[in-house]
Amino acid sequence: MENQSFHSPIRKESFVELGAYAAIGEGRSVALIAPDGSIDWWCAPNLDAKPLFDRLLDCNIGGYFQIVPRDPYRVSRRYRDNSNVLETRFETDSGCVLMTESINSTLAGRLPWSELARRIEGVEGDVELEIRLRFGTAAETRSPWIAESQQGKVFHIANVMAMVHTSKDIDIVHLDDEEITGRLRTSPGSRSLCALLISENEPLAVPELAAIDARIETSDTAWRDWAESLRYKGCYPDLVTRSALSLKFLWYSPTGALAAAATTSLPERTGGDKNYDYRYAWVRDACLIIKAFVFLGALEDSKAAFSWLSKTIILHGVKLHACYTLNGEEVPEERYPALTGYRSSKPVRIGNNARHQVQLSMYGDMLATAQLFVEAGHVLDLTTSRMLGELANCCADNWRQRDSGIWELPEEQHYTHSKMACWLALDRAVAMAKDKHIEPTWVGRWQRERDRISDWIETHCWSEQKQAYLFYVGSEERLDASLALVHRYGNQVNPERMRSTYHALKRELGQNGCMLYRYSGVEKEESPFLACSFWLAEAWASLGETDLAKTIMEQILATLDQHGNVDIFNEMFDVQSGCWRGNMPQGLSHLAMICAAQAISDHQNKK
Repeated sequence: MENQSFHSPIRKESFVELGAYAAIGEGRSVALIAPDGSIDWWCAPNLDAKPLFDRLLDCNIGGYFQIVPRDPYRVSRRYRDNSNVLETRFETDSGCVLMTESINSTLAGRLPWSELARRIEGVEGDVELEIRLRFGTAAETRSPWIAESQQGKVFHIANVMAMVHTSKDIDIVHLDDEEITGRLRTSPGSRSLCALLISENEPLAVPELAAIDARIETSDTAWRDWAESLRYKGCYPDLVTRSALSLKFLWYSPTGALAAAATTSLPERTGGDKNYDYRYAWVRDACLIIKAFVFLGALEDSKAAFSWLSKTIILHGVKLHACYTLNGEEVPEERYPALTGYRSSKPVRIGNNARHQVQLSMYGDMLATAQLFVEAGHVLDLTTSRMLGELANCCADNWRQRDSGIWELPEEQHYTHSKMACWLALDRAVAMAKDKHIEPTWVGRWQRERDRISDWIETHCWSEQKQAYLFYVGSEERLDASLALVHRYGNQVNPERMRSTYHALKRELGQNGCMLYRYSGVEKEESPFLACSFWLAEAWASLGETDLAKTIMEQILATLDQHGNVDIFNEMFDVQSGCWRGNMPQGLSHLAMICAAQAISDHQNKK
């Protein structure tokens, strides 16, 4: 984050613009921090746990943890180079302080407890800061209470234990079951620490403050070691590394699962009802993140994620679920806690009802990712190889049916993207069988069904009137930006039709020339979908139109840079208002940026 700057106050109606948040994490949980020093979201100890801090979704009863100057201030923030350790600089008329924040880990991996550390250093003059902490009640379903221990006061929030651990110069003014308030006065060269320790259903470790403080630097070293080990050599290297670090927030280290985002219920349109829980692992999103990790040379991450996804599919069967929990279980049915929502955007959702939808494109996602995985030098085990063959058979059996499509729509249709993805699934299965990665017994059938699919698409999904592939069969006036994801189909089957389609997507779904809505008509309900914009850049590069791809890419980046957030991407961005929308950090947005950069680099080198 390059010196993102604000003047106090920055809250409107008690909420902060979504694009103003920064994130910290450690491979198990993610906290979102507003420019006024308030942690407004943290599900601890796990990404999908009940939130300890949830002011993001209810400014009245939500929990938060804030450290902020008492006097008016100016604030600027940045991530340390190649790191997810955050630095915030507060400047007042009386002085300046630097706050360094981290959810700590070790060089060997995450800690067996959650350790959120906030170091406050005096830079110039004297600054008085206020500290306020209120634990969330999970929509008033639990009530925090304090117990005494030999190590100090411990909060109990249902099955969670929490301890606020501070240096002696922090004056705790008030402490009860519901709230802590404190004060701190800094001076030049002063150094203080305010830490929060968390465990769930297990004993709570209480390390020395010096050890917690030292682990901020250890965590920084671990982040930098990971970032500097990446093998990406293409264009936009700094932005690619920052997006890689954002994707790393979503890699759930206890299992290897990849969450779609770290939040729930952040609206696609403020005040609207399209507010979903993304703290689960979607097959589609996980496959695309694995693709990005392969491009980055992140061997360990791609292997762990692919292995987790394969084992989860084997556990549940090849009739794929759209998403799974981070532990590989079935995602719960939606429920609607009594929270006001971000700026009155309701309902707030826990769980996701898309879990049992038929989404045929997942077969293409999984088999294309498997081929990329083996091309990167991995070797498939027999169990995974057989599972991939079964997926190809399942795709061959079921490609003719209607489904809910990539956008998880309630109306089942013959979506063009789904059919093209099924073609891709069988094309990749044939290629892997020929290379002896999977059993070739059914390769003849896969070839025949693949060719039938392309004949069906060319007959039913093309519009002469639009000179484009349609959203779904019979939708003469509607287009779908997700077709940018299946550029391989266009390359191998009908490049001219695909090029014409991509021109139509930009013309009819574009906002400000570079941002794309997901599909025709959705602009009434939501903002442009950031991943679609990057997908189109990747698609043009893959079709050999590198200059056009680069122009689109640079238009996107320039537009985002004007609005202060080029580090933590949300799901959507509205050019007209300059506001970010949807859940964050959004895996699809970051991986799409990486894949577009890789495609431009690859094809630029071929020219």
